[in-house]
Amino acid sequence: MELTGKQKRYLRSLAVNIKPIVQIGKGGVNNEILTSIRQACDARELIKVNILQNSDETSSDVAERIEEMGLDVVQIIGRNLVIFKVSDKKENRKISKEVKEIKPA
Repeated sequence: MELTGKQKRYLRSLAVNIKPIVQIGKGGVNNEILTSIRQACDARELIKVNILQNSDETSSDVAERIEEMGLDVVQIIGRNLVIFKVSDKKENRKISKEVKEIKPA
């Protein structure tokens, strides 16, 4: 789903109050981390990922790997990434319904 500026702004405002769910450490981005990010996005739609200080990964590298999976990186602040994906399960689609209602100006 291609997000407009207004939709990204709305998602960023929601992300202010959530804590990082996935942390990337010195092991870097591996298949287990990517799987847990995808599962967390399916359950919540909007998550934060934190890159720990002992990791060699950069925020832009991690964002690139996440976008390759078809997820939207809404915002990068330092070592934190805000990620959005419309849930595959209908019962988990709360945020995406609100996002779809936001029309571009």
